[in-house]
Amino acid sequence: MPSSHLQQHIISADEAMRRLIEGNNRFLEGSARFPTVCKETLADLARGQQPFATILGCSDSRVPPELIFDADFGELFIIRVAGNVISPEVMGSMQYAGAHLHTPLFVVLGHEGCGAVKAAMDSKLDSVEHQSRIQILVNNILPGLPEFDSQAAPQERLAQAVEANVRWSMHQLLETPEGKRAVEEERAKLAGAVYEIASGRVRFLQ
Repeated sequence: MPSSHLQQHIISADEAMRRLIEGNNRFLEGSARFPTVCKETLADLARGQQPFATILGCSDSRVPPELIFDADFGELFIIRVAGNVISPEVMGSMQYAGAHLHTPLFVVLGHEGCGAVKAAMDSKLDSVEHQSRIQILVNNILPGLPEFDSQAAPQERLAQAVEANVRWSMHQLLETPEGKRAVEEERAKLAGAVYEIASGRVRFLQ
């Protein structure tokens, strides 16, 4: 770990992506580092943060970004909400990461078998109505769901929906004035990914 998080050089989005991929590889190989906390580390972090990537992920307890990317304290700015949906609060957090933390890479991280996406599919395909606040969450997912092949297996349709939901969240971020400017000026990159719960692998979308 660097001697000072605040003295890290500003890295590129490509370098940030490389770090995430290498971290996930260590996680898969069973060679992940375990952060060791000492007084010096805590004192360093108390002075501020300089994460190299912002992750918008799902609240699912099986998908902790710090672990699956083998990241240390202060390396990732993480926003978690069921279904990795976009809301004003999420937008505000993302804007803060861009304007004040200057993270070069933003990742929308979905995962296999997402319950929020499954709930949205139930609403779309079977007109299921959920509890009021869950329905608000579901309504944020519905516009991004594709038309499903009725012959496809349920798991295949869910996998398709999870990936579509990641791309829908990405689309909404790229439609904001800040998102457009950041990408056009090459100040930041936005990527989508899906975590495979059974294997531990993070698959980045093309």
